Amino acid sequence: MTLQCRPVTADDIKTICSFALDARELFYMFPKAQYPLTEAQLADAIAQRFDSTVVEAGSRVVGFANFYRAETAGVCCIGNVIVAQEARGKGVATFLVKTMTALAFDRYDASEVQISCFNENTAGLLLYPKLGFLPFAIEERVSPDHRRTALIQMRRVRAGRP
Repeated sequence: MTLQCRPVTADDIKTICSFALDARELFYMFPKAQYPLTEAQLADAIAQRFDSTVVEAGSRVVGFANFYRAETAGVCCIGNVIVAQEARGKGVATFLVKTMTALAFDRYDASEVQISCFNENTAGLLLYPKLGFLPFAIEERVSPDHRRTALIQMRRVRAGRP
């Protein structure tokens, strides 16, 4: 599968809204959103964030992420990471997170990139350390079904920086 990234367009929004299969998956991607994800909710998030990016496999959009914080020579935080069901387990998330990390280091000259992952998101917890992200904090949150859950904050420090 050949993958490429590009900036999100308005035409992508409906497709991205279909990626979260249930309220739990939407919570992992976008904790403040209400399930099902609507085009208005996603468009509003995109408008408030930086470098919203999609992954294409052929001509099909199969992944999405952005930065909710992007500081030049500071910290960039990756958010809204999600992959279409049919593309999961095929390297799309790896490609997307690597692309966003490179964008943070190259475009923003970031000193570190952060990403967050809920404790029940096993795929994310297994992937992010493989990409150089290490846990540094845990925040208590409440899941959509009102249970206690942990949001694990991870960071990757730019090589060659203190």
